[in-house]
Amino acid sequence: MPLPLYLLAVAVFAMGTSEFMLAGLVPDIAQSLDVSVGNAGLLTSAFAAGMIVGAPLMAALARRWPARTSLLGFLLVFAVAHVVGALTTSFPVLMITRMVAALANSGFLAVALSTAVTLVAPDQKGRALAVLLSGTTMATVAGVPGGAVLGAVLGWRAAFWAIALLSVPAAYGVVRGIPARAGTAPRGALAGLSLRGEIAQLAMPKLVLVMLLAALVNAATFATFTFLAPLVTGTADLGELWVPVVLVLFGVGSFAGVNLGGRLADQHPGVVIGAGGPLLLLGWVALAGLAAQPVALLLLAFVQGTLSFALGSTLIARVLYAAAHAPTMGGSYATAALNVGAAGGPVVAAATLGTGAGDLGPVWASGFLVAVALLVALPFRRFIAPRVGRSDSMTVKEQS
Repeated sequence: MPLPLYLLAVAVFAMGTSEFMLAGLVPDIAQSLDVSVGNAGLLTSAFAAGMIVGAPLMAALARRWPARTSLLGFLLVFAVAHVVGALTTSFPVLMITRMVAALANSGFLAVALSTAVTLVAPDQKGRALAVLLSGTTMATVAGVPGGAVLGAVLGWRAAFWAIALLSVPAAYGVVRGIPARAGTAPRGALAGLSLRGEIAQLAMPKLVLVMLLAALVNAATFATFTFLAPLVTGTADLGELWVPVVLVLFGVGSFAGVNLGGRLADQHPGVVIGAGGPLLLLGWVALAGLAAQPVALLLLAFVQGTLSFALGSTLIARVLYAAAHAPTMGGSYATAALNVGAAGGPVVAAATLGTGAGDLGPVWASGFLVAVALLVALPFRRFIAPRVGRSDSMTVKEQS
């Protein structure tokens, strides 16, 4: 894989850390800015909303700019938003900085996804996506725990400063690694496609279907990931120090899953979907039944992280394949699918906490979401993941 892909992954790592680290900083922020924990928690919702809305808007804004210009611009805005957030004593200002950072993050990821697939051969989109998303998975492994520790020792503002500083080498990597003339649209007939034409691709059943499936699987992932702490300290009756251990295990699994999915998504997507989907469902059921057993909880945290991201990254790769006629907007469609799931999953999971399922409610919610995805996907398996050399090579004909 080309070096620029790994440089883009560094930036995705910084942005992923910013997105996920807030969960461990909310109490400190609430006390520092004299707001309730509930209100401080809205910072997470604001970021998620900014990611969902921002992906298509920012991609549309930047579609005629060179990729390097767009990526660098989004990174600088992202860094400045964190500097302002670290300095402010006003909660409304902090809320605005989170929304701005989310817009920049979504724009960067949308352009990066579209750019990544232009840096590799047409049949290597899955592998390129795996490299890029490894930055996100590493954020769950190292960035989020690191941000939580930094916030606990030096305060939440130090975590914001760290993200701003981490953006500097990421920006340098973009400048050095992305060719000045690189753009998100390929040369040739597709380069002249209008924005309206790219948006019209959203009417294609195949694209809508894979976006829906990607959102459902990602929602299942974040439904349980968001509420792993109660499982550890409540259901399994482990100490609080075990929470980061379980989070890291899930993160290591997600890193393994992204790389596994990247190796199979291009040549054998049907295998990942047909085998990985049922295994993922069985894993959530097993976790719901065995979460009280510490060893089982630790093992299944790794397994479910692996399966979730192997299946999820494969489906996101299918979004990029299905969006072949939207060369500059396809990355935003993939980003939107990811973040609809990331925002919706915890909402569904939270609704189960007040039921008889208790702390296991989010796990059952994850299983339900994957079951829905399987019911939708299995009848259309060949449509979603055709054999190599057939539909992917015929995408232009299908969408004409």
